[in-house]
Amino acid sequence: MAPKYYWKGYLKLSLVTCPVAMTPATSESEKVRFHTLNKETGNRVVSRYIDSVTGKPVKDENEAKGYARGENDYVILTEDDLDAVALDTVKTIDIDRFVPADSIEWIYLEKPHYLMPNDAVGNEAFAVIRDAMKADKVFGVSKLVMGRRERAVVLEPRGEGIVLWTLRFGDEVRPEENYFEDIDEQADPDLIPLVQQLIKQKTARWSPDMVSDPIQESLLKIIAEKKKALKPEKAAKGKAAEVAPKSNVVSIMDALRKSVEADLKGRKSG
Repeated sequence: MAPKYYWKGYLKLSLVTCPVAMTPATSESEKVRFHTLNKETGNRVVSRYIDSVTGKPVKDENEAKGYARGENDYVILTEDDLDAVALDTVKTIDIDRFVPADSIEWIYLEKPHYLMPNDAVGNEAFAVIRDAMKADKVFGVSKLVMGRRERAVVLEPRGEGIVLWTLRFGDEVRPEENYFEDIDEQADPDLIPLVQQLIKQKTARWSPDMVSDPIQESLLKIIAEKKKALKPEKAAKGKAAEVAPKSNVVSIMDALRKSVEADLKGRKSG
């Protein structure tokens, strides 16, 4: 089954151009989603645009974008107005500069997309751009219109394709020094070896299983059980939560030693 593409257009570097297609690299389709229902009838609840003054529903053809100029005062933009400001970046990813691959701070990377050739004729041009970036260890910088907004993007060569990352705007990023400035600069050197020992014991190869969602798994079990029952039984009343005993205050050195010892015992008994 051919993949569905989120966007189709052209990748351009100077005089080299090739048709490309793009699709998001991540998906949220597997998440448990709920509809809002009328509890009494079991029917779905639908949302409608209502005029805030007249209280009457607004027809689709009468909906428009409005920019607030003042209180209850708007500048209305039609679809023609919005189409008039369309840029070349609607259909073309024109790489206008390159930056060292390790120079982009992680916090600016927003959402990844897979970029691939969309025509056999353009495979060679695509491969040349990809492999040249790999060889020089650089990312391409460009712009692309997404959702009627021009976004800055970077192109990262990866495997046989290219990963296109949308970037956060500068005013969306909070400076880390505003939040980290009161943290101690130096840790107690006597504690570091203990932490390193604990890290070594707990180090394993990365696996997607490390980021499973137990809440979603539990929801799916509940949904499956309710599907089986024509009349869902009322949930049993939960047991009263046990009051956790007050913990003794211990030094971080003792806590780390105990953590290392407990982990070692667990490995030997396992």
